[in-house]
Amino acid sequence: MSDSASTVRASDSPVRASRRQWLAFAAAASASLAADPLQARTRKAPQAAPASVLSEPVDVLPAALRERLSETGLAMEGFGLHVQPLDGTPAVLSWQAARPFVLASTSKLITSMAALDLLGPTYRWRTRAYLSGPLTHGRLLGDLVIRGGGDASLTSQDLLVWFQQLREQGLHEVWGDIILNREAFSLRPQDLTSTPEPTPERPHHVRPDALALDAGVVRVAVQSDSVGRANIQVTPPLHDVKLINALGRGGACVANAVYRDVEGSPQPQLQINGQWSARCGAQQIKFSPVSMRDLGLRGIEGLWLQAGGVLRGRVVEHSPSSPVPWQLADAAPFSEHVSAPLSEQLIDMNKRSDNLVARHLMLSLAPEFPNRAATAEAAQVRVRDWLTRKGVRKEWVGLDTGSGLSRLEKATPQAMVHLLSRAARGPQGKLLLKSLPIAGVDGTLEGRLRGGVAEGQAWLKTGTLLDTRGLAGYVRTRSGRMLGVCLLANHAENVAAATPALDACVEWAARLA
Repeated sequence: MSDSASTVRASDSPVRASRRQWLAFAAAASASLAADPLQARTRKAPQAAPASVLSEPVDVLPAALRERLSETGLAMEGFGLHVQPLDGTPAVLSWQAARPFVLASTSKLITSMAALDLLGPTYRWRTRAYLSGPLTHGRLLGDLVIRGGGDASLTSQDLLVWFQQLREQGLHEVWGDIILNREAFSLRPQDLTSTPEPTPERPHHVRPDALALDAGVVRVAVQSDSVGRANIQVTPPLHDVKLINALGRGGACVANAVYRDVEGSPQPQLQINGQWSARCGAQQIKFSPVSMRDLGLRGIEGLWLQAGGVLRGRVVEHSPSSPVPWQLADAAPFSEHVSAPLSEQLIDMNKRSDNLVARHLMLSLAPEFPNRAATAEAAQVRVRDWLTRKGVRKEWVGLDTGSGLSRLEKATPQAMVHLLSRAARGPQGKLLLKSLPIAGVDGTLEGRLRGGVAEGQAWLKTGTLLDTRGLAGYVRTRSGRMLGVCLLANHAENVAAATPALDACVEWAARLA
């Protein structure tokens, strides 16, 4: 028997808004604060020279900033900084800008820029349903095949609505199986070795899956009724999982979920332990207790039944030995669910630093995806070709998963600003900027840079690993000039001390004339 546990207390922060509420809020905040800032008082930008002829950056580090970096107690060689106006004039701040540094989640900027160029802002992921037999009087005399198309944002609510639409299209009963096909992504074990293993406590490490559901996370909502009894709701509804409510009455308002595979039984258990009372209100436990495949098998069956569908067979995984006629690849789908467009996905990815969206987006850059299975190598080669066309040498930027979880993802600060400057002048510059956290306002910068000159005037992707801190994006100065910014700190110990120093660099840049 194996156990996985997660705990929530009533003192914890309330559950975050839904994905769509977040996207609406982020888009509104970005639109109000970032209305065409790239055009604000900037000189006409010259055509960018290829990076291969860029001169070696000259260290420009004002005394006040040098002192601020020194006060951290961290070695100066662990910092890489580059700040340069988008109008092509010389850098106003530069330190070790030609050395490659680990990017952490600032690498999502590269993924974003490549996706906007190669896929376009209207690109959508598509999850498709195929029928392997005739549909007669609402009965499918065959299997319902659901083929994942790489949608990292697919939720239980999305599937429930889609399944209800399938029923409206005339599909009421599946007399065969529901077969899940995940072959749009083809990953080898060695493709996953550079990123951390996912654990119940770290669902943000969940690995790519072409048919991901709820980002691999189970949510258990616990809510008190009028007499203090705890009502429990599980999302997605896990079919054939025994739910055990072991919450006792008490004043502690503490609950934890334990998911068990019971030896000798095909039916796992989900047990909710702790104490609850009427005053505890509503709380949510968020954890990753099962594999994405197990979550799909149990969650999709539960959602199909919840939508009112009938299933005579089972929900199963497709395998090469399956008797299903896979000429379906050439057939028209019975129905498809389409994701939000790339322009909205980037807001979610960058504002919240969503690793799964970034990893799926990186894989989606593989040639001919999804008609041809995406491989990590094919995606990396295409991004490398794109970088070369942007004038960036291989040794200056290295991308692996596109999320920043891998320490193989490195770049020189100068190359990052070069790419940001080119993107700002391109047709998707405004979309890129609006996807970024705004200093002191939203996303991962909501609690940072408040009360200073940079509040509301800096659009920066954050980056955080155990040994890395980073900020990259754009800053608007007091005079209205727009700057490209890349600030990175790589230190084996106490790297958190670099955060206020990097913020000080942003404040300094925002005060410039």
